[in-house]
Amino acid sequence: MAKSQPYRPDPKILELGDRFFDPVEAADFPRTEERFFNARWAEKIGLGDLDAKAREAHFGRFEPLPDNLQQPLALRYHGHQFRHYNPELGDGRGFLFAQIRDGHDRLLDLGTKGSGQTPWSRRGDGRLTLKGGVREILATEMLEALGVNTSKSFALYETGEELWRGDEPSPTRSSVLTRLGHGHIRIGTFQRLAYHNDNDGIAALTDYCLRHLYGEAPTGDTAEHAARLFELVVAATAKLAASYMAAGFVHGVLNSDNIAITAESFDYGPWRFTPMWDPAFTAAYFDEAGLYAFARQPEAIQWDVAQLGGVFSLVCPAERLQPALEDWGPQFDRAVSRALLARLGVGESDEDADLARLLVAALATQDATINRVFFDWQGGVDPGADAYPAPAFRALAERLDGRGGKRPNHEYWSDPDPVAMPIETVEALWAHIDERDDWAPLQRMIANIRRMGEAMALRA
Repeated sequence: MAKSQPYRPDPKILELGDRFFDPVEAADFPRTEERFFNARWAEKIGLGDLDAKAREAHFGRFEPLPDNLQQPLALRYHGHQFRHYNPELGDGRGFLFAQIRDGHDRLLDLGTKGSGQTPWSRRGDGRLTLKGGVREILATEMLEALGVNTSKSFALYETGEELWRGDEPSPTRSSVLTRLGHGHIRIGTFQRLAYHNDNDGIAALTDYCLRHLYGEAPTGDTAEHAARLFELVVAATAKLAASYMAAGFVHGVLNSDNIAITAESFDYGPWRFTPMWDPAFTAAYFDEAGLYAFARQPEAIQWDVAQLGGVFSLVCPAERLQPALEDWGPQFDRAVSRALLARLGVGESDEDADLARLLVAALATQDATINRVFFDWQGGVDPGADAYPAPAFRALAERLDGRGGKRPNHEYWSDPDPVAMPIETVEALWAHIDERDDWAPLQRMIANIRRMGEAMALRA
């Protein structure tokens, strides 16, 4: 195990001032029973030595961490939701609890989901169902293992309330989730400032993001800072979109308030993994038009980034921003080629784009699940063999001949089946918890996912 890092509190958000957030109080829950704690990430931010009582105090009752935020902050933001602008958003059932530096000097946020009502709750109860918390754990663990830049589920406590929801059997159990992420500043955070004609706020937030989230010291004027941050966001979001495609992941709600400025994926509601390479596969039952379907996710993220460009055009000439926006597509194309071939365990070459197109053509035949194809190739099974008779797979195998890397050096590749997370698996894991309060299957799944992640990291 890696050496535990020291605890380094650093509440930089306070530099922005109170026009960016509202101090709030956590809900007083009937009980707080620990159901999940991410010990490996606790070690990375200096909280690995907390005992059960201290963990409950901080992540069930939200007593302040030492030398950190003394009161939780509900962040203010707006955003486009399914392409409709909504100026009534903000942290409605969560808040920023603490900020901490990790061993790489990154500024990380500990934020919550289900911690109670805030000024931005509208008509919501500010709570999170236990099933919602379990689903977020599964999403973040699986995505982290697959190499997607994602927030981490840090702690989950069952809170003893009965919640009523229209989209699942009610009453249902309640929880509060703490997640660890590289910033909670969203595209929608900037949109709110533009809505209020707050150019000074745009400048201040831009400098904050450059300095504390991207590690660059602002040295020019506001226009130059905005152009630079936009270039960074373009590159990071193109890579995020590519990683979703390579993982077969469908976020479900890629609204502009759900896209972080760091392009770290977060806030998992109706997510799903598509078993087959199905461009029309959707995650959210309410996405009737398929706006955020599997294959439309790059378009959706690029659209959100364009809204950020519109904000920056208030403080920077549009012609200074346009080249970066136009480069989003080419950057995505390069990133998705790299991400797809990385899952095959194939090194980069000048043929990457052609190989990626052949791979997608093979996957699109739907002769096998996405995870099966990648698992078999990385495990040494030729995708052009009898198991994959489609001509597209044979063409892929011919082009990949001799391109394989080192033989797998982890026992995971000898398993009969890959780790996968179809909706049926999610529902089965929840049934064990809901019907028998049996958490062992979830714990085994998390262990299996992490084992897969170790194997993939070694293969890379």
